[in-house]
Amino acid sequence: MTVDPVVESLQQGEVILYPTEAVYGLGCDPMNQQAVEKLLAIKQRPVEKGLILIADNYGQLLPYVADHKIPMDKRADIFSQWPGPVTWVMPAAADTPKWLTGKFDSIAVRVTNHPTVKRLCQAFGGPLVSTSANLSGEQPVSSIAAAKAAFAEQVGCYVDEPLGGQQQPSTIKDALSGQTFRG
Repeated sequence: MTVDPVVESLQQGEVILYPTEAVYGLGCDPMNQQAVEKLLAIKQRPVEKGLILIADNYGQLLPYVADHKIPMDKRADIFSQWPGPVTWVMPAAADTPKWLTGKFDSIAVRVTNHPTVKRLCQAFGGPLVSTSANLSGEQPVSSIAAAKAAFAEQVGCYVDEPLGGQQQPSTIKDALSGQTFRG
């Protein structure tokens, strides 16, 4: 994978398609509102639902998370499952944009162990929006060819690398209550 054209696409506000642990994902720069709105339009997903951020390390997520609101007794569970295919819903930092949190005062975040995504986040210098590559309510695309057929020119860059081998999309859990939303 050559990272530079992908990073350039992200910096230019494009939506990218890339492999994650189980499915292909659509992503963009989380701080670029126009890019996020473009991604939501491609997916036909309402902004109210909120989005997931995926990162190389927890430090990349700290600008988006109200870390001080996460009790010490919850941290062992959270950090013992990272890096890996577990997304945690955490209290959002006060200035986290609503185009990321939707109608919630929380943000869904994941520290990945997928080598391609780790390299992307390292090269980009921060987390990416991560949502399955599909129209809202449909099955995610299972190959680059299917992705190109579905999204064509709407996606600025296709990262043709292998998926991570998980059979199901990431588990989603509440960091404060431990409740599983998707498992």
